Amino acid sequence: MLAEFGGFLEKIIVSTWNMLNSSSPWIIFSFLVAGLLHEFLKPEKIQKTAIGSGKISGVFWTTISGMFIPICSCGTIPLGISMYYSGAYLGPTLAFMTSTPMINPIALLLAYGLLGKEIATIYLITGFVAPMVIGMIANKFAGNELHIGLRNKEIKQTTLETDEDEEDDSVSPEPLIQLEFEEPGFWDKIKSGMRWSFTELSVTICKYTVSGMLIAGLIFNVVPQSFIQDYLGQPGFVSLLGITVIAALMYVCAVGHIPFIAALVASGAAPGVAITFLMAGAGTNIPELLTISKMIGKRAMIMYFAMVVIISNIVGYLTNRLLMPGFTPVLDYNQTQHTISYANKMIISFPDWAQHISSVILICYAIYALYKYIKGKTTNKAAV
Repeated sequence: MLAEFGGFLEKIIVSTWNMLNSSSPWIIFSFLVAGLLHEFLKPEKIQKTAIGSGKISGVFWTTISGMFIPICSCGTIPLGISMYYSGAYLGPTLAFMTSTPMINPIALLLAYGLLGKEIATIYLITGFVAPMVIGMIANKFAGNELHIGLRNKEIKQTTLETDEDEEDDSVSPEPLIQLEFEEPGFWDKIKSGMRWSFTELSVTICKYTVSGMLIAGLIFNVVPQSFIQDYLGQPGFVSLLGITVIAALMYVCAVGHIPFIAALVASGAAPGVAITFLMAGAGTNIPELLTISKMIGKRAMIMYFAMVVIISNIVGYLTNRLLMPGFTPVLDYNQTQHTISYANKMIISFPDWAQHISSVILICYAIYALYKYIKGKTTNKAAV
């Protein structure tokens, strides 16, 4: 019994480690970019642009920029959170975090070669329209998490009202001495950004990312793999809702799973399955949802998750209506190999040692976050 439990834990750890290896180098890279964004894109600057407002143009530009970045969903977490805490509205933030993992030039090239021009064209249109819709809905229906500045404004307003009640009316609220600070230099900004990213942001992000990976590894081993294999082994019976559930249970990267979904479609699955799988799988992984919930808000996470699932199933249904009956999967082997060779040249692959080192770094950050949490609890109990 004990040996079986040990074997089960080993499988969870192996699954978690494999998922970490596939995304950890991109997460480290995202920390670098997030530090630069945080330092050079100050809230007062962001708030003067469309990204820092409820304008549709802000959602448009973050969607377009996300479509050209070949980073997995976990890699978008530091970038999206950094954008949000630098002053971006919720709509542009969620649009960016949707479009980046869902579609990119490499995935699109593979889709045209492995899924055919019909599915690939729908995939391209969906990769643009879906993030736009999610971003606009988020801007329309979000509450105080719409903009991080709104919450800060509420806190400051409450503080000011309290201070006004306590202070005498004769006391001037204006400071008597105005201090001028010198603008930090270019390299000082870079150092400050890296310090923030690798001492504050990374600790918080890794706490949720690694724990989310552990949960995903647990689910992956709890759900009988025979069930998934039997279900996918009968492509003609694979439904849109069923593939959504399967995608949620798997750690999906758009580039890595296009060959898998192409084989499924070629074996008899409906063409809409491909779109639904790539959308729901890339946008609904546990680490990303957990991070959005903890760092932006549960309502934002639920809204994001619900919109991804609903839109992916609607588009899958419409795809089936447009292409069926009479849909013929791509069977041109020479064309497929030609496309794959081009896509492989574009893919940035990290060596195994870089993946292992990056994964260890993320785990160390997560352990440090756990240590800080336990220490804080202990200190609070001692104070009581």
